[in-house]
Amino acid sequence: MDTSSTSAYDDVRTASRALATEAVHAGRDDLARQGLHAPPIDLSTTYPSYDSRAEAARIDAFATDGADPVGPPVYGRLGNPTVARFETALARLEGTGSAVAFASGMAALSAVLLARSAMGLRHVVAVRPLYGCSDHLLTAGLLGTEVTWTDPAGIEDALRPDTGLVMVESPANPTLAELDLRAVAHACGSVPLLADNTFATPVLQRPAEQGARLVLHSATKYLGGHGDVLAGVVACDEEFAGRLRQIRFATGGVLHPLAGYLLLRGLSTLPVRVRAASANAAELARRLAADPRVARVRYPRLGGAMIAFEVHGDPHEVISRVRLVTPAVSLGSVDTLIQHPASISHRIVDADDRRGAGVSDRLLRLSVGLEDVDDLWSDLDQALGAPGARRVTPLREAVR
Repeated sequence: MDTSSTSAYDDVRTASRALATEAVHAGRDDLARQGLHAPPIDLSTTYPSYDSRAEAARIDAFATDGADPVGPPVYGRLGNPTVARFETALARLEGTGSAVAFASGMAALSAVLLARSAMGLRHVVAVRPLYGCSDHLLTAGLLGTEVTWTDPAGIEDALRPDTGLVMVESPANPTLAELDLRAVAHACGSVPLLADNTFATPVLQRPAEQGARLVLHSATKYLGGHGDVLAGVVACDEEFAGRLRQIRFATGGVLHPLAGYLLLRGLSTLPVRVRAASANAAELARRLAADPRVARVRYPRLGGAMIAFEVHGDPHEVISRVRLVTPAVSLGSVDTLIQHPASISHRIVDADDRRGAGVSDRLLRLSVGLEDVDDLWSDLDQALGAPGARRVTPLREAVR
């Protein structure tokens, strides 16, 4: 298995600085001039203003285009200085003009759908698999949207005059299927492509450079990186960011300032964490692929810290036997997590649709953390149970 992609982040550069440098300094560039080293946490919900006329003008301006109000903050639902630092940093890492943060990844996706629907563009074209709740939000039409599910080759034919969005996830949750984002973006024509980049992060992939106009993150995962913050963010151009800010103001899906602070802190170690976790994951994928108790292993060519694997035995038994690895939903933390997608993250997706997207009942999803790789393997080894008589699946078949 080629694991060279796990070091690809070393060559990634933003417009002016290497990504590793940007991760540490973006959103903090003004601190030294203020005599500060750590970014402050602004917990204010409202701010004093003695000029009502000027305040009214700033609110009118926000209502027009959703731009950040010029001057001091107005009210927490319009924006927060601590959260703005995180948004600035994430936009720099993803190579977009702006970014807008929300209280969760689903709140972020909901805001995108509402923004397009408000323009009369209620139809969405989507490629499975997606995160289970994203799939459910689209399929159930909870926000008045209509979805057409297709494979990448069918995107262009699925477009309609009222199509407001094409949505993909690559590597996909939970199968880790990868798409050619540049080809997908070309097929979208003038319709915006939304790429969920939660699994790859801007360390391994920057979808905006491949033609995606919107980049979605469940920031709860790798961007925060420590399992202690719930958040979502959309990186995009400033025009669409204005629409998202207006939706956020109207619906109240704002990110708490403390969460913004934790996310900004998380970004500073993102390249280091992704590199270390990816190295662990690549090694575990190699060992799993050579194990007769494992039927199939899926590991992205892009690299990363996620592994999907199918077992010959009962996946629920594997979940019940881990001791070092934590059996829990979510991913992207410094510790290793395992879960059974068909029971948890993708349970809400119709069973036939789930299986059709490659999410089998024997599939396990492993989010690899920063522990010693031999300790992780020791735990997985005992959790897989006694070796059976199954043949070893060749590595070229097993690892994808």
